[in-house]
Amino acid sequence: MAVIDMELARSQVQSRGFLDVEVDPTLDLFAEIERLKKEKNAIILAHYYQEPDIQDVADYIGDSLGLAQKARDTDADIILFAGVHFMAETAKILNPGKKVVLPDLKAGCSLSDSAPPEVFAKWRQNYPDHVVVTYINCSAGMKALSDIICTSSNAKAIIDSLPADQPIIFAPDKNLGAYLNKVTGRNMVLWNGACMVHEIFSLEKITKLKTRHPEARFIAHPECEEAVLRIADYIGSTTQLLKYTKSDSAESYIVATEPGILHQMQIESPEKTFIPAPPNNACACNECPHMKLNTLEKLYLCLQYETPELTMDEELRLAALKPIDRMLEISKAAGLLG
Repeated sequence: MAVIDMELARSQVQSRGFLDVEVDPTLDLFAEIERLKKEKNAIILAHYYQEPDIQDVADYIGDSLGLAQKARDTDADIILFAGVHFMAETAKILNPGKKVVLPDLKAGCSLSDSAPPEVFAKWRQNYPDHVVVTYINCSAGMKALSDIICTSSNAKAIIDSLPADQPIIFAPDKNLGAYLNKVTGRNMVLWNGACMVHEIFSLEKITKLKTRHPEARFIAHPECEEAVLRIADYIGSTTQLLKYTKSDSAESYIVATEPGILHQMQIESPEKTFIPAPPNNACACNECPHMKLNTLEKLYLCLQYETPELTMDEELRLAALKPIDRMLEISKAAGLLG
């Protein structure tokens, strides 16, 4: 580690919004992170979309539903969230007495940004009799305006738990909402938001890829556009896609979601082949630029200095907690929680 005192490091983080402290390149970051976790009674929660090194050092890797459950149940003093900002917010909502830190404050989310709470609050006044079901990929302010939160793993169970004649607003992902309308037979009012990663998959390139690999199954996340989902052999959340590739008999898969999940797919099924679905640009795969702001070096520094720390107004936290608790209750009743 470069010679630098803790207060200087903290001031750099506070002024710049991210960790920019030089790390000794000869340092064994895996060993140092394990040491710090034990010393500080810290847990590292990582999303499937993180880079492989971060997944390998994490205590738990999962999708939004699993991560929310782990954040709620942990007895660690420090939660280091290797994901994006709204995920760390969820951890803080569930654990007000614990310190929640994240490697880079700039790790945001295009989907979350597509639903400003103040704009949504005004818009929902047009639908006073509607229950608001909100995808967890949103800010704490949006959660506070919601009746129930959902994830892609439990969204159908959440919608099915409501009376058939209950009008519903679904926000912020219009693609997930449209998919849910199709599989539940509902006619939910949809907020016009979307995820930049899942919106730019190229139907033309995927079709050509399927032609070159006719033996491969095409699997997709429901945040993808309807035209992409229409040609999918299987549609599911990140965790559901992972489970499918483990249990399915095919030997190769074209995967339409953030390619970070391919690391876990390859670990679980080393004999199988996984091909990232191509986006509608010059890149070979469709990485989330926000998720990839986190690095192993930033994770180490975050744990070393316990910063950047996420804090939250208590009134906002309590308002956002209610729909998350409702989600966890319904998920438990539906047998979706471990």
